[in-house]
Amino acid sequence: MSHGHDHSHDGHDGHDHSHGGPPAGMQQLPNHPTPPPEAIAVANFLKSSDLKCRTCIVGGQRKDLFKVKRALRALQSPAYQTARRKNPVLPEVTDLQSAAIAFSLLPRSLLALRVTKIEPSTPEERKKRIKGVWHVKVEPQQEIREDLYYAFFYEPRTWSQILTALGLVGALLTLVMFPLWPPIMRLWVWYLSMGMLGLIGLFFVMSIFRLILFLVTVVAVPPGLWLYPNLFEDVGFFDSFRPVWAWHKVKGQKKKAAAPAAPGIAAPAAPPGPAPAATVEKRPAQKASVEDADEQI
Repeated sequence: MSHGHDHSHDGHDGHDHSHGGPPAGMQQLPNHPTPPPEAIAVANFLKSSDLKCRTCIVGGQRKDLFKVKRALRALQSPAYQTARRKNPVLPEVTDLQSAAIAFSLLPRSLLALRVTKIEPSTPEERKKRIKGVWHVKVEPQQEIREDLYYAFFYEPRTWSQILTALGLVGALLTLVMFPLWPPIMRLWVWYLSMGMLGLIGLFFVMSIFRLILFLVTVVAVPPGLWLYPNLFEDVGFFDSFRPVWAWHKVKGQKKKAAAPAAPGIAAPAAPPGPAPAATVEKRPAQKASVEDADEQI
């Protein structure tokens, strides 16, 4: 009986050993629901330091991108020692090695992770990207070198976020207590809601009318006429109603080429006389177009 118990216990230990170690060639990142206080303190100090961060996009979200060498310099600066005297939670940093150990708290706590730039695969994708904004991906192998880039995934709470949350809670409580509002306020709210419903209904009626008008004119007077052609375009509110009407533009329509000269007819000869003086027109030199290099941090 005891032999069976010992055998199952040994198997349980083997199970823990097989799942506890990191995969080969990949550093395992511990997932801390609540990062340790010293990691949060280091992240807050680096967020407040001048790391010359730039905006990057990772997973469709905008994050702050910085270079490791600037973070290590900030951890070895006198400002860090001053901050450490005010906040003893910050780890001690005496040299480059201890600065790297303090910085390693960020990837271990998932507060900042190493990222690399994603190059566009097609010319269309390159045109859609915003100049100076990198598209990056998180690397599975987290290492610390001065030439690497990291992105902050830690967003500290600010007073604006707290006030916004309190304002939303107050607005919800105000709406819930609508039956307790004075009668005059409830009457004005009813008028406002009816006005908004009327505007939405008018928008739908106008959309249906402009579609019917286009279908009629595309048969009667092709290529068709649009009422408020910019109504559904990505423009401003007032620009959506300008111009009032316009003809439908057919995509892919090529401009007609100029008619060639009739064969067999030579150009008229220049009248005899002294040749006119040659005039040289000075044109401004065109600037060579070069591909914008990525701004180095």
